[in-house]
Order: sequence, then C-alpha cells, then structure tokens
Amino acid sequence: MLDIVIRVLTNAIALIAAIKLVPNVAFAGDLWKLLLVAAIFGIVNAYLRPIVRLLSLPLSLLIFGLVGLIINTGMVLLTAAISDSLKLGFTLAGWPARGTIDIDVIIAALLTAIVVSIVSALLALVRMVTPRL
Repeated sequence: MLDIVIRVLTNAIALIAAIKLVPNVAFAGDLWKLLLVAAIFGIVNAYLRPIVRLLSLPLSLLIFGLVGLIINTGMVLLTAAISDSLKLGFTLAGWPARGTIDIDVIIAALLTAIVVSIVSALLALVRMVTPRL
C-alpha cells in the first residue's frame, strides 16, 4: 500500500513539473485542483500503465522499448480527458475543451510524458540513495 502511495506522489510531483516546464500544457484552477489532477495521473499510471505495458510487450520487443513512451503519452492524454470530464482545468494545447486532437496536442502530451519520465526517474534515484527510517 505504501508503495502505491509513493508512486502516486512521485507521479504527482512529476506532472506538476511538466505543467510548469512544457509549453502548451496549461492548468487553470486552484492548487487543490492541480493536486487532484496529479493524483488522477498517479492513479492512472499506478493501475492502468502496468496492464497496458504487459499487453504491449511483444510490440515493445520489436521496436526496442519505444512503446513505453507511447504508453506514457497515452496516459497523459487520458489524464487530460478525465480532468476535462471532472472540470479540473488540465489541458494539452487546448484539448480536450477544443475537441480535436492535432499535432500540437500530441507534441504537448509527448513532451509532458518525457518530463514526467525524467522527473520520476530522478525521484526514484533519490529514494534509492536516501536511507530508510
């Protein structure tokens, strides 16, 4: 249980960093809504991503792991869609409020996925070298 909480918090911090760093990724709302979006992203990543990764394993072996980046991009798009349905204010180049997914939305989701992956990896390294209490 503690591991899932830590994974959710790590993804939350990574998503907040992506919102601050990636152009065309916007959040309009209060801090509690941002934390809720980050928690949704963490839950989506904690529960759905392992299933999707397992199902895509044969394809991942063929294209040398690039499927992971595509999966992460999809998880960001899913988080934006859930955020829109809950009226939380997380958008990728104006989507999903704008209604169409175009190249700007995909690039924003891809860059967000890259930033989230880097920040999550750095936080995992910090967690590994930090002594346990």
